[in-house]
Amino acid sequence: MSKNNDGHSNQYVKMTQTPIPRLILTLGLPTTLSMLITNVYNIADTYFVSQLGTSASGAVGIIFGLMAIIQAFGFMLGQGAGSVLSRCLGAKDVKKASRVASKAFFTSLTVGVFITILGLMFLTPLMNLLGSTKTILPYAKTYATYILLATPFMMASFTLNNVMRYEGHAAYSMIGLMTGGILNIFGDWYLMEVRGMGIEGAGISTAVSQFIGFLVLLSMFIFGKTQCKLSLKLCLKNNKELWLISRTGFPSLVRQGMSGISTMLLNSQAALYGGDEAVAAMSIVSRICFFAFAVGLGIGQGFQPVSAYNYGAKKYKRVRKAFFFTIVVGEILLSIMIIIGFIFSKDLIVIFRDDKEVVDIAIVALRAQLLALFLNPIATCTNMLFQSVGKNKEATLLAFLRNGIAFIPVLLILAKALGLFGVEISQAIADVITCIVCIPFAINFMKKLPREDYKEEL
Repeated sequence: MSKNNDGHSNQYVKMTQTPIPRLILTLGLPTTLSMLITNVYNIADTYFVSQLGTSASGAVGIIFGLMAIIQAFGFMLGQGAGSVLSRCLGAKDVKKASRVASKAFFTSLTVGVFITILGLMFLTPLMNLLGSTKTILPYAKTYATYILLATPFMMASFTLNNVMRYEGHAAYSMIGLMTGGILNIFGDWYLMEVRGMGIEGAGISTAVSQFIGFLVLLSMFIFGKTQCKLSLKLCLKNNKELWLISRTGFPSLVRQGMSGISTMLLNSQAALYGGDEAVAAMSIVSRICFFAFAVGLGIGQGFQPVSAYNYGAKKYKRVRKAFFFTIVVGEILLSIMIIIGFIFSKDLIVIFRDDKEVVDIAIVALRAQLLALFLNPIATCTNMLFQSVGKNKEATLLAFLRNGIAFIPVLLILAKALGLFGVEISQAIADVITCIVCIPFAINFMKKLPREDYKEEL
């Protein structure tokens, strides 16, 4: 018991006294690395599937929308629980933190089972809804079947990963994510290239790697590597906390859910104005841009537990410094990625699909999105800040912006006015609008954040 209390005490000291730059980089770099590995697997997935043809390549974009829906519920429970339990740990309430973690974990498994059942029952309508064309549909259905079978484990993994990150154990969460990502890359190569299983091989590889990644993450809790404990008994206590988790995580549901809806609309508009080639092109661009964005996002996810923990501990100076430091580091890292991506745009696209029509469409969209990507750290950190400190209304509104309030009308208006070119530049325009709206929210929050009347070592 004493050893356990010492562990809690040491973690509290680490999260509230370690200099902010070192703390965020310590938590953010493992997350960044794991996200890059995950994105390498996504890119490898896109590469191997693209070798099957343009329609198969388009199916990746359809599955990207399905994954966004699954992630929406997983992140709602994971980040909702993470934000709540991190503030509990900052206030030294470890028992409540464990109850919150347990509720989120068992709920994510249950919701995942429901998604699997409903998804398989309505598979064809779901794929059509996500923007599949008649030629893409057979590939999308095959791939989606295995994704849906793995959904409970994927959702539970999102929850476990976020609980560990918000505790300040980013390195542990990295191990689970990297294990799944590396196995998926190997599985794609073996099942698709060696065994010749086509898109079915990609689906099986994803499902198996997600399950193994889940077991690795779960083992961290079973062997006592974390502060929070998982228990079905704890899950049944204080049902009001499930509402608190859901309410706090609702911005994540909105953000990821709108990502799925926007992907669906993007695919349908791309198919309308450019056919399978346009769907394939936008799918490739999404994967490349998300790889670049993952660098800034990984550092931002290092910021989330720092802001939540220190807000709970009433160390507001550290919250301020963490926010501005994260934005600066994010801008520097993304600028490097943007320059590389802009210079080598064609080379990156050709890796996936050496089809002139696909390449011509993708280059315009990729360069436009890369330029706008420079503004993302401001918008992303502002949204993360509000969610981490429990400002749910503001966080939800900002979560609606990038892929909802800004993107959907911009996409529909520009597609109508400019055709395929409007589809290509719509995300970039939406990113600019999102950043402009987020800035006054951040300024207002910083003005209202209490000032501490003592000097603190940062």
